[in-house]
Amino acid sequence: MSDLGSSLDDLLHLLDLEPLEVNLFRGQSRDLGGKAVFGGQVIGQALVAASRTVEDRLPHSLHAYFLRPGDMAHPIVYEVDRVRDGKRFTARRVQAIQGGEVLLSMICSFQVPEEGLEHQAQMPDVAPPESLRPQREVVTEWLASVPSVPPRIREAFERRVAVEFRRLEPRNPLLPTVEPPRQAFWVRANGKLPDAPLVHACVLAYASDFSLLSTALLPHGVSWLTPGLAVASIDHALWFHRTFRVDEWLLYVMDSPSAQGGRGLSRGQFFDRGGRLVASVAQENLMRRIGG
Repeated sequence: MSDLGSSLDDLLHLLDLEPLEVNLFRGQSRDLGGKAVFGGQVIGQALVAASRTVEDRLPHSLHAYFLRPGDMAHPIVYEVDRVRDGKRFTARRVQAIQGGEVLLSMICSFQVPEEGLEHQAQMPDVAPPESLRPQREVVTEWLASVPSVPPRIREAFERRVAVEFRRLEPRNPLLPTVEPPRQAFWVRANGKLPDAPLVHACVLAYASDFSLLSTALLPHGVSWLTPGLAVASIDHALWFHRTFRVDEWLLYVMDSPSAQGGRGLSRGQFFDRGGRLVASVAQENLMRRIGG
C-alpha cells in the first residue's frame, strides 16, 4: 500500500473511536508536527462521538471551543451529552477529556434531510487543481529555500498526510512576507472513501482546520513558525450546507476580516467542482507576540 493510502487509512482508524460505555468513547492521536494534538483531529473525533448517538440524521453545524492543548502521547476520552432529540433536529454536547481536564467543548446539531428554499455564494473563478503543483513539490522548494531547518520542522513538512492540497498561491511559512489576508487551495482525501455522507463530513471537519489560522497572519508577515509568536485555535464553527464527497476535489477559499486584541478571525468556504457551496467555516485564533 502507498504512503498516501496508508495515511488515509490511519485517519479513518483515528476516527473509528473505541466505545467505552454508553455515551463514552476513546480516541488516539497522531503527531502532525505541532506542539499539541491537531485541532482538526479533535473536532473530527468529537463529531464521530456525537454521531454514534444519532440515527438517520446528518450533522449540519458544530460549534467548538479549544480549552487546553492535548498531549499526543495519550488517548482522549469523548463524553456525549444527549441534549435534545426533536422531530427533525438532534443536539449533542461533546467534551474531549484528557487527564481529567476538558480539552474541547463542542455542541453539534443533526437534521433529518429535507427540501427548502435555496441560494448560495458564487464560487470564485480559479485555476483547476490539475494545473497546480502537488503539495510535495511545493514543500521541497520551501525546504530548499532555507539553509538550516530544524529536524522536527523538516519532518513535519515532509510527513505524508491524509488529505492532499494544491495551493493557488503557495506562500512559504519559512520565509513569510506581507500578503493580503486571503488564500485558497484545492483539497481532497488521499484515496477513496466509503459511500457514507457522515464519513465525508468528519473528514472535512478534520481538514477544515488546516491553514485557516494562518490566513489571519498573512498581512503581518509572520507564520506559525515565527519565533516569539504564540498561535493557537480558540474556537471553530462549521456548517454543512449540502452533501459532498471529500475524496473529490473541493475548493477551500479563506479570508480574514479582522485581527485585534491578540486574536484573529478567519472564515472559509468549501465549493465542489460543480460550483456548489457545500460547507462554511469560521475560526478565531490566538496570535500574540511573547517575550521582548
